[in-house]
Amino acid sequence: MLDKAATRSQLAQIMALIKLMRPKQWIKNSFVLAPLVFSGEFLDVIAVRDAMFALLLFCVAASAAYIVNDIQDIERDRRHPGKSKTRPLAAGTVSVPAAVMLLGSLYALLVAGWFVAPKVVMVIAAYLALNLAYTFVLKHQPVVDIFSVAIGFVLRVYAGAMALNVPVSSWMFITTLCLALYLAAVKRRQELGHSGAEGRKVLEKYSVSLVDRYAEMSATGALLFYSMFVMSTKPELIITIPLVLFGLFRYWFVVEALDGGESPTDALVADWQLLLTVVLWVAACSWALWPIQA
Repeated sequence: MLDKAATRSQLAQIMALIKLMRPKQWIKNSFVLAPLVFSGEFLDVIAVRDAMFALLLFCVAASAAYIVNDIQDIERDRRHPGKSKTRPLAAGTVSVPAAVMLLGSLYALLVAGWFVAPKVVMVIAAYLALNLAYTFVLKHQPVVDIFSVAIGFVLRVYAGAMALNVPVSSWMFITTLCLALYLAAVKRRQELGHSGAEGRKVLEKYSVSLVDRYAEMSATGALLFYSMFVMSTKPELIITIPLVLFGLFRYWFVVEALDGGESPTDALVADWQLLLTVVLWVAACSWALWPIQA
């Protein structure tokens, strides 16, 4: 009986540690695979292997960044009605020493990754440095906080390019930045509407109308720059522009009508039309860029 209770306790601790790493958020790291798709190397086994390894390393790095943030914000999260129940540190299901040990293990994995993919790990080091600055300073600075989040997505794309040793179009970088700014602005909008400054102190500096304008400007920029990227670099992808436009419209509908968007990952997974749009976009890109010799 005691053995079963001890086993259940250990399993609960393991599950809490896994939750602390926020695996649901790893879907954001799929941006690492963008260069694999747009370079047309997705049928090359070695290229796929290298891209997937970069994706794995970024998932490890993202989890490390989340743990640092949760340790820093533990007291504020305990006062938050939602995070006090969903964040393992704030809820007390994981102790700070256990979180620090897990963090050290993740950093050790990244150090080991250096010997396999040094260029990728250099980009990840920049990402971790950005997240440390964000956790302790930048997230308290209005506008800078949104750009800091968005730059993290640009670094994901860059890491994918480094993994394959392929150049990345400037259009892709600016499109990624605008799309990430759009998602970050919408996230701030929803946080502001749901919990006000209780969730983030920086929200005291924002208003719903202001972040709405940020989101609209960023969405317009994302569509414009993606279209220019397609027409100037990959004209065969012209069929994907309507999907991007529909995706932006649908996401805003999810935010406005269905009150989603505080977590872009949850919004994507919960809305079948949005998820289907992403799947169709990936399929259309793959079909349009399918290597002729294959």
